[in-house]
Amino acid sequence: MASEVRLFTPFTLRGVTLKNRVVISPMGTYCAENGRLQPFHHTHYPGFAMGGAGLVMVEQTSITRRGRITNGDLGMWEDGQIEGMRALASHVKAYGAKIGIQLNHGGRKSAMQRAFRGNGPLTERDLAAGEEIWTPMAPSALPLGEGWQMPEEITPAQLDGLRDAWVAAARRAVLAGFDLIEIHMAHGYLLQNFLSPLANQRQDDYGGSLENRMRFPLEVVRALREVVPHSMPLFARISATDWIEGGWTIEDSVVLSQALQEAGIDLVDCSSGGNLRTGATNSSLGRGPGYQVPFADRIRAEVGVATAAVGMIRTPEFAERILQAGQADLICIARQALFDPFWAHHAAEALGVNQGFADWTPQYGWWLEKWAKALAANGETPMGPEVFPQAARADA
Repeated sequence: MASEVRLFTPFTLRGVTLKNRVVISPMGTYCAENGRLQPFHHTHYPGFAMGGAGLVMVEQTSITRRGRITNGDLGMWEDGQIEGMRALASHVKAYGAKIGIQLNHGGRKSAMQRAFRGNGPLTERDLAAGEEIWTPMAPSALPLGEGWQMPEEITPAQLDGLRDAWVAAARRAVLAGFDLIEIHMAHGYLLQNFLSPLANQRQDDYGGSLENRMRFPLEVVRALREVVPHSMPLFARISATDWIEGGWTIEDSVVLSQALQEAGIDLVDCSSGGNLRTGATNSSLGRGPGYQVPFADRIRAEVGVATAAVGMIRTPEFAERILQAGQADLICIARQALFDPFWAHHAAEALGVNQGFADWTPQYGWWLEKWAKALAANGETPMGPEVFPQAARADA
């Protein structure tokens, strides 16, 4: 049976092989200091590797200081940030996972509140608490919504500087030992600002037609593909739709994904939303199990590029069905992994791939094997209803 379970088969792109198809999705934690890692990060990320995931993605990491979304964003805009990232990458890989980093620029969403402090525009209260405020930059001088800052419209000369910043950040990521890089072009941040007509009303070669709006994101991809090793995969996270009339659509995403593949992207990570006037992604929408899976399915089928599915994928059975149906190549787990950092190990047990704790780190496995024997003597099992509660099986 184990050989039939796709969730726990290896997956290779270029020179990187993941031991399984479980990806810990990048999730902002908003607790960096001047872009640098803190003790929290060195506990947070290796824990997912210990939990059995094949790939651990580090949260959105800014290519420039001005491009931070919040005061607590990680950064790769200066060489002094490499050392901490190198240590983190080493810690994650020591537990058998590969590690990726998501590079980003906040665009017109820069200089906002940390998510757990409001997730909206900075206020006088935030400034009194020591938060810094600065002017965002975007393709057009269009604020995200009422009460949000007016961004500065990016000049052609600034485009050159931003492109160079992406390249410099990617080079630092390579030096830090990351296995792959994901370019963030979703959720209403800079590169998605260029793509969506809701944020881009330029009259030059970078605005107007779909081809023009894709121009700068594709220039960034080509620039990174030229400087990172040939063996290093490049991912792109996209918002497959804005979920807003007159905005970006799944049809646009199919065209974009074809162009991304031709420019050197190896996998398209299919999220959605972000140009809504509140929140960071599409949190104000009604969402059900696998609500974004059709985007990954369509792009994979029509373009022939590898895709990752993300969004309310809670149980191993559902994740496995997505892979068996050929709807995606990787499964991204996000909040479910925060709730259960050992989700991958639990999923392997639930799907019959592993019995016992041989694949767990031995410092845990030794104790858990003894625990399991004690449970068995009482007619119980470690995989009790609390591991994957009945409420979580609505998607199964």
